Order: sequence, then C-alpha cells, then structure tokens
Amino acid sequence: MTVELTVTQPEQTMTIGQKLAPYLQAKDVILLDGDLGAGKTTFTKGLALGLDIKRNIKSPTFTIIREYQEGRLPLYHMDVYRLEDGGGDELGLEEYFNGDGVSVVEWSKFVADELPDDYLRIAFKRQDDAGESQRKLIFDPKGDRFETIVNKLQADLNE
Repeated sequence: MTVELTVTQPEQTMTIGQKLAPYLQAKDVILLDGDLGAGKTTFTKGLALGLDIKRNIKSPTFTIIREYQEGRLPLYHMDVYRLEDGGGDELGLEEYFNGDGVSVVEWSKFVADELPDDYLRIAFKRQDDAGESQRKLIFDPKGDRFETIVNKLQADLNE
C-alpha cells in the first residue's frame, strides 16, 4: 500500500517529518529517494524536530553520516550518493540499522544490499510544471509496522 501526498511549501514537508517522528523507535530505517533539491533534507529537519533534536540539520553529502544524539532517539542521517560505486559495507551501516536510533538514508539505491527487510521508503518527486516548490511524496512501507505507521500518519495529516 503506497500513500501519495502533495506539498506546495517546504514547511509542509517539514511538518510531515515532524508528525512521523512520534511513531518511530530505535532500529527504524527511513529511506529518502528522489531528485536533488526535492526536499529530502527538509523532511529530515522536520523529523529531527519531532525527535526533540534542536541542532541544525545539515545535508551529510560530504561527511556521508551525521549523528544527532540529543533527542528522544538518536538520529543517524546518511547521504550515500557518493557510494554509487559501492562501499556501503565499509561504513558499518548494519550497526546503525540495528542500533539505538533512527536511521535516515538518502539515495538508498546505492546501499540496497545493506538494507534491512523492513523500512519506510519515501520518494520525493519535483512537480516543477505545477509550481516551483510543489512536490509529491510517495510513502512505500515495507513490513507491517511501517504500514501501520503510514496509516496513522495519513490519519494525523487528514485531521
């Protein structure tokens, strides 16, 4: 079951991330895939707010992994775009995925072999023909737990 949401402002993308956060627990893996500049880091900023992380969230493009320890749960924000030639196994991703926090992975196709069986993939699609900041977010849960979370999130957003 996939769920599609359309946003017209970056603030809406942040709000969706913020509303998702209360449902998350340690070992949850969120995959963010889509165009450059489509809102993946903006979404993660909202998720961090929902986890009570006060630090500024920056794209981990050059560091690959940024860790934020001070919230309700640690947040491990990964941008694996630079691993398109492989090398995800050398990062110890499994330790993060099985650790004490929430892992957010941008450009997950480059570490597909490292991913757990259950995760929430969110595809970000620019809708430039409909407006400069319009995006479509497509939620594709893998596993019963993430299907339940997406249903609850959708109900929250419809209130």
